[in-house]
Amino acid sequence: MSAELIRAVRDHLPSVLPGRLGVAVSGGSDSLALLSLLQEICAGSATALMAVTVDHGLRPGASREAADVAAHCARLNIAHETLVWSGWDGQGNTQDAARRARYGLIAGWAQRESIPAVTLGHTRNDQAETVLMRLARGAGVDGLSAMSARREAHGVVWLRPLLGTGRDRLREYLSGKGIVWSEDPSNDDDSYDRIRARRALELLSPLGLDPQVLCAVADNMRSARDALDRHLIDKGRDIVAVCAGAVCIDRAGLSSLPAESRRRLLSGALRWISGAAYAPRASAVTAFAQALEEVGSATLAGCHARRVKDRLWIFREFRAVAGLETSHDALWDGRWRLSGPVPPEGATLRALGHAGLKDCPARRTAGLPRDLLRASPGLWLGERLLCAPQAGLQADWQISAEGARDAFFAALLSH
Repeated sequence: MSAELIRAVRDHLPSVLPGRLGVAVSGGSDSLALLSLLQEICAGSATALMAVTVDHGLRPGASREAADVAAHCARLNIAHETLVWSGWDGQGNTQDAARRARYGLIAGWAQRESIPAVTLGHTRNDQAETVLMRLARGAGVDGLSAMSARREAHGVVWLRPLLGTGRDRLREYLSGKGIVWSEDPSNDDDSYDRIRARRALELLSPLGLDPQVLCAVADNMRSARDALDRHLIDKGRDIVAVCAGAVCIDRAGLSSLPAESRRRLLSGALRWISGAAYAPRASAVTAFAQALEEVGSATLAGCHARRVKDRLWIFREFRAVAGLETSHDALWDGRWRLSGPVPPEGATLRALGHAGLKDCPARRTAGLPRDLLRASPGLWLGERLLCAPQAGLQADWQISAEGARDAFFAALLSH
């Protein structure tokens, strides 16, 4: 069984392993099995395996489980770090907030440690539960594609090499090696959608709706999604331009696309501009598109879209960046960077807003929507605007958005 599982995991890893490979370990059976299998795969290679655990602080036993993982990694001589989440205000969906925090914390850890890829212990059971939950929400092709074996987000490559493997096999493997795992008490809490889906799967299996079948559905939907994306890119190259960190779409060309392709293009633009890990829900994008048709302007996911003659502009919403200020040498809003000579001490990057636009008399020559310019960055020294290239205030510096047209189309394929 060990050799079979090792082959299954190795088949879902890059052919050439990076110098450092991360693994997220919660202490449960799935992630501990992944840790053990990766240790066997990396043994004797030039790849350093590095483990991370997130303590969400939501259960009394969470810190003890993180300590158990740390001790286990120490026995295996694997570098380990525990990250503690402390920023939750207690509002909203607990599991969703924890998931978003977990990915953000792990991504930050990976970037600090120069780890290009992080592996996750999601199994075939997790995939089946995800498909079932999304089916209950009326999801389309994207939603039913469920989790991908490989995904890029937050500047990190996320790998799920156990998606084709069942949890029972992993537990047999751990038992054979004498490795004890932790049981999360929330796995018995029917107030969570995932636990209810897990219970439902037990009832549906006699009808043939077992994890293997639902995972096959996800695979089929993923193939359909990829075909739709390829078609969109082929058609979109003729109607999309990327300018000043915004997406500009020919309206006639957009109208000529099938409804699903229009939705996918708008959704992709929103996700790319906002830097969000996930696109907005299909229903929200449909309402967004309808508002554009009716009133010519709409906002969604921290983005603003406006009709301007025969073009549709989608750009950052000013409200989403109004309070964002970074040092001049930092990435602003996750995508804008200053280049040129070293600016005066204390100079910062922040959005132009109304005050900044007043200091840009040449802004109209740029030919860009006013709301786009308001949300674009300038170089400030206190209340003095030094530079705002997008709005025509030139100086020795440039402020450019990372990623252009090719990067936008590449992002359409990244799920």
